[in-house]
Amino acid sequence: MLKPTVLIVDDEKPTREGLRAALEDRYDVYLAEDGEGAMRLLEEDAFDVLLTDLRMPGVGGLDLIKRAKSLSKPPICILMTAYGSEEMAVDAMRQGADDYIAKGRLQIDELEMRIARALRSNKLESENRDLRSQIDTKFGLENIIGQSPVMQEIFEVVQQIAPARASVLVLGESGTGKELIAKAIHNLSPRAKQPMVTVHCAALSPTLLESELFGHEKGAFTGAHERRIGRFEQANGGTLFLDEVGEIDPAIQVKLLRFLGERTFERVGSNQTISADVRLIAATNLNLEAAVAKGDFREDLFFRLRVVEMQLPPLRDRGTDIILLAKEFLKEFAKENAKAIAELHQDAIEALMNHPWPGNVRELRTAIEHAVVLCRGDVISLRDLPPSVRGESSGVSHPDAKDVLGKKNLTVEDAEKALIIRALKDCNGNRTQAAEKIGMSRRTLHRKLHTYNLHDV
Repeated sequence: MLKPTVLIVDDEKPTREGLRAALEDRYDVYLAEDGEGAMRLLEEDAFDVLLTDLRMPGVGGLDLIKRAKSLSKPPICILMTAYGSEEMAVDAMRQGADDYIAKGRLQIDELEMRIARALRSNKLESENRDLRSQIDTKFGLENIIGQSPVMQEIFEVVQQIAPARASVLVLGESGTGKELIAKAIHNLSPRAKQPMVTVHCAALSPTLLESELFGHEKGAFTGAHERRIGRFEQANGGTLFLDEVGEIDPAIQVKLLRFLGERTFERVGSNQTISADVRLIAATNLNLEAAVAKGDFREDLFFRLRVVEMQLPPLRDRGTDIILLAKEFLKEFAKENAKAIAELHQDAIEALMNHPWPGNVRELRTAIEHAVVLCRGDVISLRDLPPSVRGESSGVSHPDAKDVLGKKNLTVEDAEKALIIRALKDCNGNRTQAAEKIGMSRRTLHRKLHTYNLHDV
């Protein structure tokens, strides 16, 4: 194991040599007779500790410490002087010294203790910096769990694009974590201390969405009893996340396009132009290219939104991430329900790995909560999982649902259709409850019912 390096600087040779003899058993000691010589050594190599006299010809101890602290890897700096006083100690610490010791009362044991304490403190601070860096680069990804290669690539892309201002379009099936990725991009960006504002576009009618995004003036429309500040103004300096952006009405698409081009807008009912510094992140589970081809979504807006495009993988393509996530959810819900459950039985693990997860991470989270609530022991077993995950029908009598969910080569459309069928049956046809269970808006559910011709379910 390498010894810590100590540079001793003193213009009196007996002091230099005496300190080296006392310290060299525990430290790798270097000597310099003046400040200039010390700086040459410091610039050539990194030292752990600088132990310097205060008064020396040429560069004095305080000036040497200032210069040492300006290095990319500054040493711990301890100042020695025969001219000690409380005022001098305070001044030395203010100018960068980490510690101060009077030569006249210098005890080798005390000096070694101070060096060791300073090294421990420096090591702890370095570890804390490293931990903060890891938190920023990994767990700043909003605790998104994933060790699969596809998720590691996602993490790398997030870290790469976060510092930029460019608009980002996040694509992926419902429940894949698009909003979490948006938060991670914001939290890792220079805008992290500014607000991130989220708008779920499909949950609002076109009129309400326009007012929500851009704000309105008093009297702009019936019910507008006072001025409202829109989400663009609220997000000024930060990030605006538009979830389900594919559901936006064509008229609002035009206003959004203008903002992306000019960074300006007007409140509803006003002709005053407002500027806002907002980074836009949008997400959708729709195929926007197909929507553009059909004329449902503006092509120019599509290109403006997807300066950077990210495609999130469905859970079924993430391999053992399924079990990693399941274990995290298990810890969360066991604590929440005050249950001593810490493990998944092998039969439960196999069922989790074999299930196609059409509802993705959101469905997995619900399944584990279900299992924790019903578990009667300290291990989650197959019987604790929802019937759908066990491969049973759970009363879903639609002829397609069970068969479709059992397919190995499951398409996105088949999985989504089966998920909707199952949710509607479980909710006795209540579309609001079914939409909430699946994790989509009621408006999106209605559109899907039309797309898949499921109005009779």
